[in-house]
Amino acid sequence: MSVINKIKMQESYSIVTIDKENYNEVATIYKEGIATNMATFETVVPDWETWNNKYLSIGRIGLKENDKIVAWGSLAATSKREVYKGVVEVSVYVKAAERGNGLGEKILKELIAISEKNNIWSLQAGVFRENEASIYLHKKCGFRVIGFKEKIAQLYGVWKDNVLLEKRSKID
Repeated sequence: MSVINKIKMQESYSIVTIDKENYNEVATIYKEGIATNMATFETVVPDWETWNNKYLSIGRIGLKENDKIVAWGSLAATSKREVYKGVVEVSVYVKAAERGNGLGEKILKELIAISEKNNIWSLQAGVFRENEASIYLHKKCGFRVIGFKEKIAQLYGVWKDNVLLEKRSKID
């Protein structure tokens, strides 16, 4: 990334909370991710109520430039059991036209910071094996591969493997 692009990122982007009013922008980016067939097992963008119930209120952020959300990320509980309250799954999506510009890294680093401020000790991600860009992004942000689930589910009749990644908090 050039120095000019780094300066642009520092100056022109802001982090916003995803809410009902801006969810349509998030849904558009989510739909682009679904269309890649390597971002999620979802095949349809959920409505606001479904999406709202899935993600934690502390970790649903959008990256905004010029009053438009260009990337988003979220944290979701991995279990309802009290013992796992500090274990969450991360999701990161970037607008198709903006991929490769470091926006996913900005979102993921912000999610890491949010998690550490909220006593979350383990971030997890399940990434399709062929989604090398996402695997690279997570590793770059301190995640490590802890294994994979072979043929965990099918997407449009094709078996998919999930690479499992984890980042442990530095806070004990």
